[in-house]
Amino acid sequence: MFIRTENFQTFIRRYPAVSCILALQAFLWLFFSLPLHSVMMWSDAVTGYNYGVAEGEWWRLVTPMFLHANFTHLLFNSMSLFLFAPPLEQMLGKVRFLIVYIASGIIGNIGTYLVEPLDYVHVGASGAIFGLFGVYVFLTVFRKELIGRDQSKMIMTLLVIAVLSTFINSNINIMAHLFGLAGGFLLSFLCVQQKKRRY
Repeated sequence: MFIRTENFQTFIRRYPAVSCILALQAFLWLFFSLPLHSVMMWSDAVTGYNYGVAEGEWWRLVTPMFLHANFTHLLFNSMSLFLFAPPLEQMLGKVRFLIVYIASGIIGNIGTYLVEPLDYVHVGASGAIFGLFGVYVFLTVFRKELIGRDQSKMIMTLLVIAVLSTFINSNINIMAHLFGLAGGFLLSFLCVQQKKRRY
């Protein structure tokens, strides 16, 4: 389920939504890495900035989930997507998958806005990725026929580690993780169809 054996072309064909997210993240990281003044101004305008949201810059609830602070940040989140997102795109379909992913990221950023101070600045796809973990939690609890026992144990173990790391490591948007996880779980009630096939 979580072992990727497809070649590049097959992966893109089977998982177009995941492929587009990965490509967009990489492109934006490269673009905002350019040492140009205009690029830096654009970067300041699209990061997650609570004061900006309070001033009506609502797009800051969306754009941060596609941005990353550095290459390591990008690599870690991209690997998480590469490994854990394809089974959900296959299960939900690309439209429902994108709804869960983007909505979870927005919910995570709304939680960040509501809890963190106005001067709080953040970027990263972690809230949206935790939303995908929320779907897996839903499957483990309510739709066991759609996920194998071994995969379920693996996901829950990784989730516990991820949640613990959220509170241990510095410079992590805790609210995005927690609200994103809750958002993905709740959205699953609407987006997981009544299917009998185990993925």
